[in-house]
Amino acid sequence: MSSGKEKFKSKIGGQAVIEGVMMRGIDKMSMANRLPDGTIDIDLWEIKGGKNIPWYRKTPFVRGIFNFVTSLLDGYKCISRSVDKQMTEEDEEEPTKFEQWLNDKLGDKLMPVVSGISMVVGLALAVVLFMWVPSALIKLIEHISGGEINTVIKNIIEGLLKISIFVGYTALTAMMPDMKRLYEYHGAEHKTIACYEAETELTPENVKGFTRFHPRCGTSFIFLVLFISIFVNTIFRISWSNIALRVLCKVALLPVVTGIAYELIRLAGRYDNPFTRIFSAPGLWIQRITTREPETDEIECAIAALKAVIPENKEDDQW
Repeated sequence: MSSGKEKFKSKIGGQAVIEGVMMRGIDKMSMANRLPDGTIDIDLWEIKGGKNIPWYRKTPFVRGIFNFVTSLLDGYKCISRSVDKQMTEEDEEEPTKFEQWLNDKLGDKLMPVVSGISMVVGLALAVVLFMWVPSALIKLIEHISGGEINTVIKNIIEGLLKISIFVGYTALTAMMPDMKRLYEYHGAEHKTIACYEAETELTPENVKGFTRFHPRCGTSFIFLVLFISIFVNTIFRISWSNIALRVLCKVALLPVVTGIAYELIRLAGRYDNPFTRIFSAPGLWIQRITTREPETDEIECAIAALKAVIPENKEDDQW
């Protein structure tokens, strides 16, 4: 429940990181972290291209996949950097011989290489979990029952399985103490943006009164990707005869699915009407898992990150 009504729709978006919040503005990005000594550390950097982004990042239905990948890379870098900020001298250990060898061979390139490998492994696991496992389960059900299920019904069941896996995964992670803290920062990010959109002074007391649910959230975006894939997979008639081939086809169609989901998220961020409320509702419901009510110190980080990227000309930040 908000303490004030939204007066404009901001383009600024953010992400929770380890003990902090990252905010992406029009031409700048920032990250505010609560350090082990209790102080807030703020990083601020210019966005490459700024307002002059290339055509493929502003063309409808094309921009979705490029902006998604960019956000993924930026978010991963910020999380890695936020982890480093929590390290103290007591946490530092003597490197093993293998770690020392890697450091000698790669030097400053070590962390980018490790981060790149981690991201590739993470994406591979996502493909297995959300693309291969649901399809394999349905084929297993058909094999056990000895009958073939209608293709459209299979696509629907597959989509529901993917959504169930996503909701189940987020629910399990929410039970972890470290993730609980991350989800509180996620709530702080949303509440702070809501306060800013209501043109209310950005103070912890004011921010606390706003909702922690936001239609332009990454959680809502992921849900839309999973939901829209049901229709795209049906329209393009992806074969069920070979699971590996089916997974490859779904990966190939990911830019189409992402492009549609991205445009819907933009609509939700720009308009508030019955149409946008309908397709935003499931994502907002899942945000009850991926966000928590934040503490004052967490809100202070979100405010610091947001203030750093608010443009001088507020008109630049309006949809």
